[in-house]
Amino acid sequence: MLYLVPTPIGNLKDITLRALEVLKEVDVILAEDTRNTGHLLNHYQVSKPLTPYHQHNEHKITAHLVDQLVAGRRMALVTDAGTPGISDPAFLLVRACIKAGVKVESLPGATAFVPALVNSGLPTNRFCFEGFLPLKKGRHSLLESLKTEERTLIFYESPMRLVKTLNDLAGYFGADRECSVSRELTKLYEETQRGTLAEVAAYFSQKTVKGEIVIVVKGMDT
Repeated sequence: MLYLVPTPIGNLKDITLRALEVLKEVDVILAEDTRNTGHLLNHYQVSKPLTPYHQHNEHKITAHLVDQLVAGRRMALVTDAGTPGISDPAFLLVRACIKAGVKVESLPGATAFVPALVNSGLPTNRFCFEGFLPLKKGRHSLLESLKTEERTLIFYESPMRLVKTLNDLAGYFGADRECSVSRELTKLYEETQRGTLAEVAAYFSQKTVKGEIVIVVKGMDT
């Protein structure tokens, strides 16, 4: 059995009772960063072996992990924050498990884009999650294809690239397109800034930006 276990995106209290139960019962926990996960486990007095599983080793160790799962081991996969597989490692292992006949169970829980979307004030009935934009190759063609998208658009971004990305979005979608930027969700300095792409870009260009970023952009009006 492989369990996909969401972990808090900031506030440690946001973990579910079921997630803690699973983490206490499995044989091993696969962690994106064992130090971060170790902090969470120590907080809740969970003592289990940790194995690193991240984008730099997932291609090398997936087959070995599946062999162990087939042999009867129970594993939980967690990432540094949020739900495994959402802009984080999980897909390769899940696909390999399904092919090998290993049962996969995904627990519900924290995901950064959901609170950012519902808090944005933009339409939530239809949306398109794009994750992180390509840094170079494919960036232009993707943004070009999205500028006529009618659904609300959701992006992840790093603090150091936030203003550049907002300016890029303004260039493709129009400076007056409505947007919302949320950072440090569930943490002490949580902030959501709403306005046009030009206004929000100007706001963040005047300050030092920290924390994980979720950008929500209104779709094209029809």
